[in-house]
Amino acid sequence: MQYYNSNDEPTSSYLAPYEQEPTLPYLAAPGQTPIPHQATLESTPTPPLAARPPESAPQDAAPPRSPRRWGTALVLGLLLVVLNIGLFAGWQLGRSSTTTPASTTGTLQTGTNSTAPVPALSGNNTEAVREAVIAKVQPMVVQVNVTTSSGNQLGSGVIIDRRGYIITNNHVINGATSINVVLNDGRKLSAQLVGADATDDLAVLKITPPANGLTVATLGDSSKLQVGQDVLAIGSPLGFSQTVTNGIISALNRTASEGQNGATLPNAIQTDAPINPGNSGGALVDLQGNLIGIPTLGAIDPEFRTPANGVGFAIPSNRVKLIAEQIINTGKVTHTGRAALGVSVISVNANLAAQDNLSVDHGALIASVVQNSAAAQAGLRAGDVIIQVGSQAVNDASSLGDALASKNPGDTVSVTIMRGSQQLTVNATLGELQAG
Repeated sequence: MQYYNSNDEPTSSYLAPYEQEPTLPYLAAPGQTPIPHQATLESTPTPPLAARPPESAPQDAAPPRSPRRWGTALVLGLLLVVLNIGLFAGWQLGRSSTTTPASTTGTLQTGTNSTAPVPALSGNNTEAVREAVIAKVQPMVVQVNVTTSSGNQLGSGVIIDRRGYIITNNHVINGATSINVVLNDGRKLSAQLVGADATDDLAVLKITPPANGLTVATLGDSSKLQVGQDVLAIGSPLGFSQTVTNGIISALNRTASEGQNGATLPNAIQTDAPINPGNSGGALVDLQGNLIGIPTLGAIDPEFRTPANGVGFAIPSNRVKLIAEQIINTGKVTHTGRAALGVSVISVNANLAAQDNLSVDHGALIASVVQNSAAAQAGLRAGDVIIQVGSQAVNDASSLGDALASKNPGDTVSVTIMRGSQQLTVNATLGELQAG
């Protein structure tokens, strides 16, 4: 399986059907012409990637030594599709320049909402609670309409600040030449891009609040979520605005990758609440109406090339708050909060092991080490194969990313490697991934 490249050109006919014109007219927003489906992206990394997320090496960093050739591993897995409707302009691992400077403090200003409180959940009032949550949350969710040089696309957004700040996904507004949002009551307002963080697939928009104010989301604490907890997803799937679906939290702390040059989402929330193209940037809420996540990805079954039923991923609210406040304050992200080892790696399989005469047929082969990084200071070298981080086995580049996603900058971890036929364990104090 191959990835789509950054120009949305399929590098393999296997994925090409997802770029064909949809035959169902309802895939377009009301009043819009149907446009190609969102590009399908694969969850397996391609070399040379940093241990996810990638860290750019300095220009003078030593490349892999020649004449040794680094092979590639082809790992089959679920495909992930970002959930906006429209043309995909390509990922850029950097921050978008701001069009609206934010001179105010980065602390979110939620204000006072006029919605009625949600009753406490009991054994016989689930339906009433759900209805109250929907009434509370729907005014906070907007449809985001985007015009690009290639056509129109849409997604969803959530009002997170009474001054008019809206959170959405970066892939919803990527390549935008103009943006407007449609409020719950049907009013259409022009929006400006405050800043975007491609690495976290988040963006902040700004509208001028109407005279009667805005209903603002209350951000929940995503660290307190539990598997099995009931949730609702609200957005504009397939262009049908203010659609509500329900489900549970299926898993926590997933590491979800959007594929080549795409974002890697640490600690993602997995849910079976149905989410579809157009839900991107919308709301995942608990049964008190607290925003606990931003739906971003849906899985595609690689065998049948169809949506995997009930497998969706959302960016947790604590991550949203960290990123959004920085963008509101400065227009960019300066503190990523992500741990970095400082290596570029390639997945090891039996073919690569034979080709490069490696002593193991699994792990993450270090192709290069960033100067002065945690890996460099720990003595790791190009050609070492990482097979374990702490107590977690590393079978490929993906599992190395999973192992690092749960760590914080400043954590000291043991890294077990194979250097030739010798097994070594070193301690590395992780750095922080630099904002691009």
